[in-house]
Amino acid sequence: MRKVEVKPYNKQWFSMLEEEANILHKILGVEIIDIHHIGSTSVKGLKAKPIIDIMPVVKDINRIDQFCVSMIAIGYNPKGENGIPERRYFQKGEDHRTHHVHVYQLGNSEIDRHLAFRDYLRAHPDVAKKYGDLKESLSQRFPYDIESYIKGKEQLVLEIEGKAMICYQSKT
Repeated sequence: MRKVEVKPYNKQWFSMLEEEANILHKILGVEIIDIHHIGSTSVKGLKAKPIIDIMPVVKDINRIDQFCVSMIAIGYNPKGENGIPERRYFQKGEDHRTHHVHVYQLGNSEIDRHLAFRDYLRAHPDVAKKYGDLKESLSQRFPYDIESYIKGKEQLVLEIEGKAMICYQSKT
């Protein structure tokens, strides 16, 4: 059974991202337009589950399925869309996950949502602290119940997302 653990920020998360991004570039090659570090590990100082979330932006999402064998070879489990249309999702590490890869095609609105959330937390350390403290508290309250952990942070995530999207759209 997978345990929900929230850890203090770790400077190594960025180098872990870079290392994995280089591998993904080799596998996905010319399909990649950009790769972003998203999720809580991308925000300096934020407490997080120690799983690196990576978001490759690609030319054609439908071509990503042809890379599943290569992704399996480097330890990823392909999950298809996994509940989000037009995404390809991969997990590495089974019950001790180390990386999540969320692949989107250029122009998908989920890209902006992820980047807005990340950038808002980076620009508002007080909000990031509140979010990190909530995640830590929920992980202690629900150490083996990921659904309750996710549900417990849902309201705050929606509040932050709303503010983040307003800020993000005003910049574009």
